[in-house]
Amino acid sequence: MRPMARWAVSGALLTAAVAGPLSTPAHSAPADSAPASLYAPSALVLTTGQGERAVTTTPERAVTLNCAYITSGTHPDPRQACAELDRVNGDLGRLATLRGTGAGRACTKEYRPVVVTIQGVWRGTRVNYEHTFANSCVKETQGASAFAF
Repeated sequence: MRPMARWAVSGALLTAAVAGPLSTPAHSAPADSAPASLYAPSALVLTTGQGERAVTTTPERAVTLNCAYITSGTHPDPRQACAELDRVNGDLGRLATLRGTGAGRACTKEYRPVVVTIQGVWRGTRVNYEHTFANSCVKETQGASAFAF
């Protein structure tokens, strides 16, 4: 009788080991659901490229920016970029008027348009922003350092 009981337990463990990863209990959350958060999401993708409009421009550079509880992303200076977004209270149009990293530098008047886009979620609200600068020098001097990537 003893060997039979051992086999029954071993068989149950084997069944659980084989069926476990393949089946999902009814009370578990779906694999694609995000964990609950106390903070509204603030995750953005910023792109830049040569051209007048984003729809006709190939992005030459793209970075990510996460300004939720902890600042992170591939942006060269995520803390400064998030601080600028906080300063303008998420009004992305005002970012283009902040003084950038090259403030005070003189720019030529050549027209080689550079378009910057920001897409994603800012404090729980979906955003889709686009701004065109006359050239990259103007983008660096007149635009926020959030655009310096």
